[in-house]
Amino acid sequence: MSQPDSIDAVQQMLGEQGYVCGRALATVVFLSLRLGRPLFLEGEAGVGKTEIAKALASGLGRRLIRLQCYEGLDASSAVYEWNFPAQMVAIRTAEAVGGSDRKGLQEELFSGDYLIRRPLLEAMEPDPAGPPVLLIDELDRTDEPFEAFLLEALSDFQVTIPEIGTIKAPESPIVIVTSNRTREVHDALKRRCLYHWVDYPDFDRELEILHARAPEAAEALSREVVAFVQHLRTEDLFKKPGVAETIDWAKCLLALDVINLSPEVIGDTLGAILKYQDDIQKLQGSEAKRILDQAKATLEPV
Repeated sequence: MSQPDSIDAVQQMLGEQGYVCGRALATVVFLSLRLGRPLFLEGEAGVGKTEIAKALASGLGRRLIRLQCYEGLDASSAVYEWNFPAQMVAIRTAEAVGGSDRKGLQEELFSGDYLIRRPLLEAMEPDPAGPPVLLIDELDRTDEPFEAFLLEALSDFQVTIPEIGTIKAPESPIVIVTSNRTREVHDALKRRCLYHWVDYPDFDRELEILHARAPEAAEALSREVVAFVQHLRTEDLFKKPGVAETIDWAKCLLALDVINLSPEVIGDTLGAILKYQDDIQKLQGSEAKRILDQAKATLEPV
């Protein structure tokens, strides 16, 4: 599938995949595709940074390759590993049959047949459908040495395997890097990318997102859910609910055949929108009713 030729086409393509985005985000996605530059998305957890990579891969008909970052992630885990158990079996087999060609065995052991391809190497290999979408998710969980390695890999889109040589991508993959900003990512890496801060949506945008992701929800319930979550984000919470929690909560309410929000329903389902016990305790008793009353007061009659 060809790449979209305008910002409006990007919005339409993402919208067809159930991802609703504003023009600012669509613009930076369009520029990333047009210029072949990595896209760095930063924002709170649950605002849709990872989902845009999934929607982009689906809309373009490309493979999505995800590198989930974590503390202690190193270059070898992100690029490749050798299949040591299979290599040991091959060595034992060669010994059993009396093989004496050590050089031939060594070349066989360190060939592509025994190479375990990790996300970065996978993203640099040719694909009939076109360059894949490489999602480097939650980069802020890693450390600075991995950032330095990643900066070099994204600059040339090539990696070196000592036993095989240098592997260079025939075409640059579409790279999306996300960060929840639990720590600052180095400026050198950010400068290599186009940058966009993904913020919580306003009421109308979040309602549109909910319609796209949970279309079976009635209009009245959807408006109450979005209004309540919007007001909940203004409270002093350890972790404010993201759009992902809004969608999850609406689906939970649908599963319970809820028609309208009430303090009792909210109390029973708080675990769908709040993930820390301290935050849940703050909404016990009259607090949930207070926020619900405030939310309903802002809603205009449909």
